[in-house]
Amino acid sequence: MAVDASGNGQARPVRSAVTGSVWEPELLTLFVRNQLRVAFAMPMLGVFLAVAIARWTDWLTASSWFGSCLAAHTIQYYLCKVYEQTVREQGASPEWIGMLCASETLIAVCWFMPLFVYWQPGNELQHIFLISIVMGVISVRVLTAGNYMPVILAGMGIIAMAGVVRCLMEAGIVYVTLGAVIIIIEIFFVQLARRLQGTAREMLVFKAEREALIGRLDGALSEAEEARLRAEEANRAKSRFLATMSHELRTPLNAILGFSEILSKEMMGPHAVPVYKSYSDDIHNSGDYLLKLINDILDLSRIEANRQELDFEPVDPCGEARDSADLMSLQLNRRSQKVRFEFPAEPLRVLGDKRAMRQIWLNLISNASKFSPEGSEIVLKASQRLSGSVLLSVSDKGPGLDASELYNMRHAFTRGQLAHKKAIDGAGLGLTIVNGLAELHEAILHLESNHPCGLTASIEFPAHKVLGTVRARLADASQHMPTTQRRLIELTA
Repeated sequence: MAVDASGNGQARPVRSAVTGSVWEPELLTLFVRNQLRVAFAMPMLGVFLAVAIARWTDWLTASSWFGSCLAAHTIQYYLCKVYEQTVREQGASPEWIGMLCASETLIAVCWFMPLFVYWQPGNELQHIFLISIVMGVISVRVLTAGNYMPVILAGMGIIAMAGVVRCLMEAGIVYVTLGAVIIIIEIFFVQLARRLQGTAREMLVFKAEREALIGRLDGALSEAEEARLRAEEANRAKSRFLATMSHELRTPLNAILGFSEILSKEMMGPHAVPVYKSYSDDIHNSGDYLLKLINDILDLSRIEANRQELDFEPVDPCGEARDSADLMSLQLNRRSQKVRFEFPAEPLRVLGDKRAMRQIWLNLISNASKFSPEGSEIVLKASQRLSGSVLLSVSDKGPGLDASELYNMRHAFTRGQLAHKKAIDGAGLGLTIVNGLAELHEAILHLESNHPCGLTASIEFPAHKVLGTVRARLADASQHMPTTQRRLIELTA
């Protein structure tokens, strides 16, 4: 098959450079398949002609002609069968082309034989009938073998030539007209056969291009699948590495935090050099930041490895929000920031993990506090939509994010441009952990930026994770009940 070396490492069929010899095997294969499919068409026409011949001669003579015609078609059928079963995979050799053309010539001889053997002098109706049969045979052969010119010329050309000779042997305007008609029809059918062969060649070109495209697509899919498997294995290796290293780092880090706190609070006596107290505070704060980072990495690695164990129970998201705000009060007070709660009066409960719910609130509040200006207000909101889903959101008055950054904030170790410019503490794991915990609850993280006037981070819990008002009240009433009784109420409510 002809290809174009285009420099991009891909083989592409070149249609303009295709020659007949390139596609000779495929064209011959199409011819063979067509002959096998229409093997009974010409013999049926032979039966019709034999019956007509029997009117001008005896049945034995007509049967002899039909037998010779049938034998010629049988020879060609046999050759096509052998080629289809054994030779096609090896390509079209000149010997096979010659044998098939010879069989077509034998068929042509059988079909123009009645023009000379059974021709009755002076019987114009018979002559017109026989010429019509010959032209019908030519048309049928064009339809069944028109995609391969050598066979057409070996068969149809000989039949047409014999018909013209037969007409020239007779005198009269009728025979001149019939001869001219045969020549015109022959020219027409030759052009038609050329078009059919060109169409067949184009079809083969498109087929080759399609197969090449499918091959490249299969190769690309295989490469993509291999790349995906390698990426998943690398991700699992990364998670295992982070989990192992994080556990190994926490042991010495606990000692650093303990001794730095002793030095910072001067439990063993005042420092001889006052600046040492400031240094010990820096050590403790840095160690505390590193411990939080390690804990985040551990949480993230567990989420990515699907090893985060969740204990689903009715959880009060509003109560967890207030508790989380209390835990963040030291950081909020240091920046003179206030928290405003916008919660519904009716009890609100969702099926979730209590620790994960608090971790979601802590990460969102911490993120809002870091990027909000000092003295600003952070709004914590919970509401139930008409669809039944519950939306938990944290809104700040910070600069927000550019629209191009919103989606990437869900990826680990991704930080906005403002965080890089102002060197704000953080590793870019908070929203990633929130997104992972939300997905474990079948919830969705939404980020809505009013750049440059704030950011709203929302978690939408689906309706089937939300308890109705009656079930929410039962969950409140069951908080002081034994565990088994509380579980029974949760299942039957």
